[in-house]
Amino acid sequence: MHRITLILLLSLLLPDLYIYLVYIVRQTKNFAWRAAYWLPSAVLVVLYMYLIYLTGDNAMAHHPQAIGHLAIAVMALAVPKILFMLCSLLGILCRGLGRCLSAALLHTPFRQPKAPFTVRRAPFTLLGLVLGVVSFINVIYGATAGITRFEVKEVIYESDRLPEGFDGYRIAQLSDIHIGSWQGRPEAVAQLVELTNRQKADLIVFTGDLVNQQSHELDSFRQTLSRLQAPDGVYSVLGNHDYGTYYHWKNSREEADNLQYLRDEQRAMGWQLLDNSHVVLHHRGDSIALVGVENDGEPPFPQHADLEQATRGTEDMFSILLSHNPTHWRREVLPESAIDLMLAGHTHAMQMTFFGRSLSSLKYPEWSGMYYEGPRALYVNVGIGYVGLPFRFGAWPEITVITLKKKR
Repeated sequence: MHRITLILLLSLLLPDLYIYLVYIVRQTKNFAWRAAYWLPSAVLVVLYMYLIYLTGDNAMAHHPQAIGHLAIAVMALAVPKILFMLCSLLGILCRGLGRCLSAALLHTPFRQPKAPFTVRRAPFTLLGLVLGVVSFINVIYGATAGITRFEVKEVIYESDRLPEGFDGYRIAQLSDIHIGSWQGRPEAVAQLVELTNRQKADLIVFTGDLVNQQSHELDSFRQTLSRLQAPDGVYSVLGNHDYGTYYHWKNSREEADNLQYLRDEQRAMGWQLLDNSHVVLHHRGDSIALVGVENDGEPPFPQHADLEQATRGTEDMFSILLSHNPTHWRREVLPESAIDLMLAGHTHAMQMTFFGRSLSSLKYPEWSGMYYEGPRALYVNVGIGYVGLPFRFGAWPEITVITLKKKR
């Protein structure tokens, strides 16, 4: 949390300080106007400090909506200013470079360059203003329409190992609902369920992070989520958030009870949780294995997966693995198993992509979509919900429909 606080302060105050010194001070000597410039950032910092540090432990769990709205306000204020600052700095850099080249090559005074080395800052300032306005609009769109812009992605996976009876079999994958973030928006969850059921999939799977911090977030949504229906049922696995590791528990017993409550609630919803286990699916006279493991994450994420136990008895069967963290694929699944297709989530694509790119690729080699190693594959779903920041742009909330095809 202290790291987040530092990032927040720097993202707000550094561009503010730059703009104040380079522009505001030169435009007005009026103390009231100068002070007014700092007011929005000061209000946001005070609100942040109050919500995070003065409302007791587990502020994220107890005030998710307030913190989410505050995060959007910070983003809407900071991102345009950061872009403006960067464009302005680029203008200063280019002007300085032009002066240096003019002085070196044309022997002019440093502050009196001649063509073609004269560079004006105005175009860079204008570019910064345009980018600032565009980014502000993007933030507002992502925080309003973007978080409920549910997108159905149709994907085909072909394999010569697939039994004939499963040719054309359809699997709907959901991931990272983070139900605590949807408090006060039951209509969005109902829309998600309706749209998923409308795909008429043979099977629905969920690849982890049903809650944010504690299992009771699920209470007001259990009835809605229980309406997810498919002929072969709904199967799920746990993600890193489902263990309650981001909540400050009074003792280990309370933490264990929280996890058991989540397991019981999923059972009550009609979901079958695969905890390092598997089931055999039957369709038109053939069978395949659906394997599920608990969260397998690199530190600091919890590590509870037991792939060997989960796959025991599935030898020589076509197998699909549900595992929350996509890094599990290269770390263990590829070298130590014969899993044909793995389905994962976790990355959220950092809830933002531009032109098919995301900063999540810096951390996760496989962060969205289908990846292959020979005939074996991994599909990464970018998730439905969000944590902390109620925002999605480009990485729209995703319902994946995977059609299995027999490779001829």
